[in-house]
Amino acid sequence: MFFSELVEFYERIEAITGRIEMTNLLVQLLKITPPEIIDKVVYLTLGEVYPPFIGLELGVADKMALKAVKLASGMSERDVERAYKELGDVGLVGERMLAEKSQVTLFMQQLMVEDVYSALEKIARVSGEGSMETKIQILSGLLASAQPKEAKYILRIVMGKMRLGVADMTILDALAILFGGGKEARDLFERAYNLSSDIGYVAKVAAQIGLDGIKKFKITLGKPIRPMLAERLSSAEEILEKIGGKCIAEYKYDGERMQIHKDGDEVLIFSRRLENITSQYPDVLELVRKHVKAGEAILECECVAVDPETGDMLPFQELMHRKRKHDVHKAVEQYPVIVHFFDALYVDGRDLTLEPLEVRRKTLESIIEEGERVKLSKGIITDDPNEIEKFLHEAVEEGCEGLVVKALGEEAIYRAGARGWLWIKLKRSYKSEMVDTVDLVVVGAFHGRGKRSGTYGALLMAAYDKQRDVFQSVCKVGSGFTDEDLRKLPELLGPYKISHRHARVETGMEADIWFEPKTVLEIIGDEITISPIHRAAWGMIREGYGLAIRFPRFTGRYRFDKAPEDATTIDELIEMYRRQLKKLMPSPAEGQGAT
Repeated sequence: MFFSELVEFYERIEAITGRIEMTNLLVQLLKITPPEIIDKVVYLTLGEVYPPFIGLELGVADKMALKAVKLASGMSERDVERAYKELGDVGLVGERMLAEKSQVTLFMQQLMVEDVYSALEKIARVSGEGSMETKIQILSGLLASAQPKEAKYILRIVMGKMRLGVADMTILDALAILFGGGKEARDLFERAYNLSSDIGYVAKVAAQIGLDGIKKFKITLGKPIRPMLAERLSSAEEILEKIGGKCIAEYKYDGERMQIHKDGDEVLIFSRRLENITSQYPDVLELVRKHVKAGEAILECECVAVDPETGDMLPFQELMHRKRKHDVHKAVEQYPVIVHFFDALYVDGRDLTLEPLEVRRKTLESIIEEGERVKLSKGIITDDPNEIEKFLHEAVEEGCEGLVVKALGEEAIYRAGARGWLWIKLKRSYKSEMVDTVDLVVVGAFHGRGKRSGTYGALLMAAYDKQRDVFQSVCKVGSGFTDEDLRKLPELLGPYKISHRHARVETGMEADIWFEPKTVLEIIGDEITISPIHRAAWGMIREGYGLAIRFPRFTGRYRFDKAPEDATTIDELIEMYRRQLKKLMPSPAEGQGAT
């Protein structure tokens, strides 16, 4: 397949803002893609070479890419820098410089998709001394063989800034339509994706085997399963009513959620976002080898930092020291951890994701040998709301965030990649005002004035609508940012800046600057109200209105551990709003004459 064919579709996709049209174009693209390279086309379209959990990144920064453009085009460094200052997009700079290239190669052979992918793969795998120069040489050689528009997208892929607005869920829709006969097959494709976290692999199975291959999709060690997520409610009574009267309540530890894959002595650790974090936790590898009594296993746990002096649990932020690439063993000594296992998804060839929680828990108990630093999550089985409330206070007192209350019974399977009422978070008591934080996605910004001139005065924040796979605005936040935050925001958000509202963003506001929905911030506000401007839960509470957060403030917490799709959902916002209404509703006597 010629790379130029791919680029034609990219140009068309970039020009549209509607998700339906985008999906239709993806269907057309995948239809003409040879089955043997469909995985590569999917990865490239997402701006990747491998699925994220592989942990291999292209590692090309702006300066490196611009140097490659200079070498490939023969233009002066001054010309390249001037173009970059004007355009602000390395892809557009490459397109312009190659279009103005003084020496045009005659009879230049057309690039194939395989050629581009192979070169990018080499760039991703280069490491060690002199690796930067090698990456630049490979990239400049590839650009020299490319047409200007091809160069634009090669550069955007290599920098992870495709700007197409295409996400995994959009591709799943396209695959369901093309290989499943319509969107009604979407659940099958989503389950396959949830069990593998590898959208390219799912596409290849669909293209080469068909729908039958998707139906028989199996768990694979080394490919992380997308984690099950929890909803939230404000009281034990509400939770028990929602999940059928009886539950297991477990501590909600303030740590790093891990998915651990064990194959003999080989152990891999994946984060909540399914990034390979194995190198950060050499101590956890040894703990798993020693304490997990199974040959093959995929287990979930919460890894919590502890005070080496007292053994007390420390906040999640302490684990950030484990992110360092050097002196990891020093961090292991300074910031020891305890691992609390809470679920078993696969053990010795047996897929447990469709088994009830009781079966998964018993299996987990049978293979975990507890020790000083390896524990099963602390939990109780109960149908008594008072017992849950008491257990909640115990958890908070011990340094936990609260509880995760889980349903029991045959329906209580592990719903990979889904948020639902089988797991419900219970944190400290809610009041009539909004006291719980929400995790929202930055989708736009407004120019600052006065002291904030030259930076952003406020950010447009959105919640996630999982049903429609879009981000709907819920507030404009300008409070809570320190001077340091304001200085860093343009640098932090710069890589995701785009020229128009993103195709997956819905809002009644017109921002000065638009971003890809990538960055998650923790926000607190006074209350949730209805709004004629913001699009969160549009028309679901009242016709012509959405939900908004009143007097929002940034808490100072950047949620780099969360993908945008892990942000607070529209369903959660609606639930929080309804709880407020219940608590603010006057008694019949008090309410006479009220409107």
